[in-house]
Amino acid sequence: MKKISSHRHIFTFLTILFFNTACNGPVKKDLPKETEHPKLIKTIGDPRYGHVRCGMQDKYGNLWFGTTENGLYKYDGKSFRQFLVADGLPSNSINDMLEDKNGKVWIGTEVGVCLYDGKTFSKIQIPLPKKLPSNKKEFYKTQIVYDIMQDKRGKLWFATIDGVYVYDGESFTPLIIDEAANGFLGSNDKAERILEDNAGNIWFGGRTNEGVYRYDGKTITNLKLEKLFQNGPKPKSHNWAWPQWQDKAGNIWFSNWGGAYRYDGKSFTSFTKKDGLPGMVTRIIEDKSGYIWLGGDGVCRYDGKLFTCFTTKDGQANSGVWSILEDKTGNIWVGTWGTSLYLYDGEKFITYSEYKK
Repeated sequence: MKKISSHRHIFTFLTILFFNTACNGPVKKDLPKETEHPKLIKTIGDPRYGHVRCGMQDKYGNLWFGTTENGLYKYDGKSFRQFLVADGLPSNSINDMLEDKNGKVWIGTEVGVCLYDGKTFSKIQIPLPKKLPSNKKEFYKTQIVYDIMQDKRGKLWFATIDGVYVYDGESFTPLIIDEAANGFLGSNDKAERILEDNAGNIWFGGRTNEGVYRYDGKTITNLKLEKLFQNGPKPKSHNWAWPQWQDKAGNIWFSNWGGAYRYDGKSFTSFTKKDGLPGMVTRIIEDKSGYIWLGGDGVCRYDGKLFTCFTTKDGQANSGVWSILEDKTGNIWVGTWGTSLYLYDGEKFITYSEYKK
């Protein structure tokens, strides 16, 4: 009788263990060791396409990199762990990430926003206004989230294909930037990047607009920009800009397909090929030493007077830059086209990615 009772207990334990494991899903358990690598491994899509689109460092020191097609990567200083749709992400294409003041990670994807609490990914639905017209193009009918920002008061801002929304911890409120239906992706699209300056003004920019928008909490002001010309056989002019960074001196930096702008509070100064930039700019940051880093058609560093642009001789093999991140130790991480990742250690760029079919 004792043996039979023991077998029953074992069977009951295994049954409970099976159902608990099945309900928890793959996200709550550690990934097998073979999915962790010392480099960012691209496994999906053509090795020539896709890119490392965004990066951040969390409060524990982990580095996070979002990609197109290949999901999300977490780097603990030793190995990269990849997260995909199979692990709970709503999409393998990541546009932006933000760790909020409570330590939760918000992830903007091609199909909406999700929240990572350290164990699971939870899809967050941003409710749309009833009168909002639908996007006409089939590809853009999903709720694309371009950018996420948390302001000084703790409110979260989301730039989406369906407009800008502010989240106060309980509900989402749409912010009307421009009522004209002039979106190049859809009739609702107005802003793709958001930045809060030291004075608490919120800046918006997108490729559908002329100039940039500044919101002081009451009114929205449109500031016009000089046209910059994009590289090509037939240079195309652009006078829109993405707000990127406010430096230690208080200047606000903006990027454009033709170069960059710097705003000192009164006027804009433009920087283009004639100033030493290689062309298009997609990302701008300031490092701890006060250098301004600009990425786009290559990587350049600005000391306030001159641009130093890095080449293949410095180990920078890919010129299509989409993300730049400085970690807490002062290393610069550069994400590029081809889903490639590089670390600049102060002397040279080191490759931290590879492709495996």
